[in-house]
Amino acid sequence: MRKFLVVLDDSRECLNAMRFAAMRAARTGGGVAILSIIPPDEFNHWIGVGEVMREESRERIHAHYEVFAKWMRDKQGVDPELVIREGEAVDEIIAHVGEDSEIGVLVLGAGTGRKGPGPLVTQLTKNAGALPIPITIVPGDLSKERLEAIT
Repeated sequence: MRKFLVVLDDSRECLNAMRFAAMRAARTGGGVAILSIIPPDEFNHWIGVGEVMREESRERIHAHYEVFAKWMRDKQGVDPELVIREGEAVDEIIAHVGEDSEIGVLVLGAGTGRKGPGPLVTQLTKNAGALPIPITIVPGDLSKERLEAIT
């Protein structure tokens, strides 16, 4: 089964990327893999603190994931899978794509502010030629109705 890989983060544009991935998966008989990345600990010398921070990050990720997963299940009939990795975001995305042969499309949400589309979109489009899959970039300001029309 072809899966749409979407990155779960705290950005506003993440919502449209999630919607797009779920709608496309529902319409094409595919699946959705939701990838969340915990950045490297800045406090490696404080092992106990690092472990507490890591566990708090995982709890926050699971809570955030459940909101999207419930919507995907209830509204789109898609049961997403959650993948949590630790490291630098771009490196972990590329590594996960290489490890999961069912991933067919990477879906990213693009910011609409003056700062540009966001660091992930900027960095990954620079490496797009080296990826074994296409990238779909979803504008962060598309309405639900427009997303439904184009998926």
